[in-house]
Amino acid sequence: MKAIVITTPGGPEVLQLQEVEDPQVKDGEVLINVEATALNRADTLQRKGSYPPPKGASPYLGLECSGTVVAVGKNVSRWKVGDQVCALLSGGGYAEKVAVPAAQVLPIPPGIALKDAAGLPEVVCTVWSTAFMMSRLSAGETFLIHGGSSGIGTFAIQIAKEKGAKVFVTAGSEEKLAFCKNLGADVCINYKTEDFVTRVKEETGGKGVDVILDCVGAAYLHRNLDSLNFDGRLCIIGLQSGAVTEIKLNTLFPKRLTVQGAGLRVRDPENKAMVVGEVEKNVWPAIAAGKVKPVIFKSFPLSEAAKAHQLMESNDHVGKILLIP
Repeated sequence: MKAIVITTPGGPEVLQLQEVEDPQVKDGEVLINVEATALNRADTLQRKGSYPPPKGASPYLGLECSGTVVAVGKNVSRWKVGDQVCALLSGGGYAEKVAVPAAQVLPIPPGIALKDAAGLPEVVCTVWSTAFMMSRLSAGETFLIHGGSSGIGTFAIQIAKEKGAKVFVTAGSEEKLAFCKNLGADVCINYKTEDFVTRVKEETGGKGVDVILDCVGAAYLHRNLDSLNFDGRLCIIGLQSGAVTEIKLNTLFPKRLTVQGAGLRVRDPENKAMVVGEVEKNVWPAIAAGKVKPVIFKSFPLSEAAKAHQLMESNDHVGKILLIP
């Protein structure tokens, strides 16, 4: 099969389409003929050599895909050859075929094109496992999403509104904020021209928000804590500004704050299966009802993976970027 290979750690130009061995289907796995895969920020880190795949995972990029089942391993009962599916991957999506544990596979929701479904698994599983399963975001609470126009952000806005939360977002341009507002965001903050802490306090009567989903990391830690309400939860899922900062632990005490961190790729297969099961039960009905949809910005041929990475790193996109083998 053809797959994108990282020829050496570096910039987007190191990504090359090459002939490689087909993946082997193990017990409990299915083999998917890839219709599309979607970019995630982690792909750019792996390309640079700073985010190696977990032990036993495919060496190729790609944390989610959609496609058609073409082979089924032993002990797989739910899926059969010909099923159209999407899947959460530990790697290997930037290829014509990928093998994945059957428990990380989801049906294509009604009304969603097979290609577009590639943009669902990673963002849906990330947001549901963090904001909802860990941080317990619930109806009537306030929720701040940093990077509201990203793939994660555009999904988080929709599902949080569907579940009854008031949604705040930050983004870096008026165009991106308008897009977020159109998806349902209640309070849209331009982080380049406004202090988000001040705005959050203004909009909440000085209280702060209940949950924050943060992809920025070190540079935002203190301001995030300052933006939280009593019993507030900060969930950190990215480190775009760095991983190291200082904190005075006594700042957590008066408001009983919780700081959480979570990755998805590093979870063991049993944990991923549990998350995927919760997603199918709690999120798939909202997608099937048309209340939540994947936001696709642009599609590239797999051979143009370098151009797709350049677009992602330019931050000129809204939502997801797809690659089509």
